[in-house]
Amino acid sequence: MPLYEYYCEPCNGIFEELRPMREASEPVPCPVCYKDAKRIMPTSFAAFTFRDGYPRRIPDDGKYWHLGKKVSRLVTSARPNEHPEVNKPEPKKRKTKGEKQELQDMKELAAKRELVDLYGNEIKPEEVPEVVEQGRVVRKGTPRGL
Repeated sequence: MPLYEYYCEPCNGIFEELRPMREASEPVPCPVCYKDAKRIMPTSFAAFTFRDGYPRRIPDDGKYWHLGKKVSRLVTSARPNEHPEVNKPEPKKRKTKGEKQELQDMKELAAKRELVDLYGNEIKPEEVPEVVEQGRVVRKGTPRGL
């Protein structure tokens, strides 16, 4: 059954009603004041169509919708409910010049065997970036047992 809009003059209200087409032009009682209301032309209209399994607005702007967000292309391969345009991965954090210089200084200390962790264990030069990335405490000092 089609959806029609009606206007009630006594209470100045607009409402919608599902009715058979043969009864569309007949007055309908208003849900507020129960007086007869006349049919009017729709005040708003929204049309959708389905293309490629996705809802599309008419007129079509060539975009798709993914979980309520507009995207430019369909999902081809991703995890369920994820779209590469909506769920962008975080870029890897780049080190500043100061952080790079600090790593270089630590490697030089480790090469001289002057860099230890919190427990006094020696840190080798190739282990320095991994130790710093893990957030372990390193300090200048002599390794245990020397």
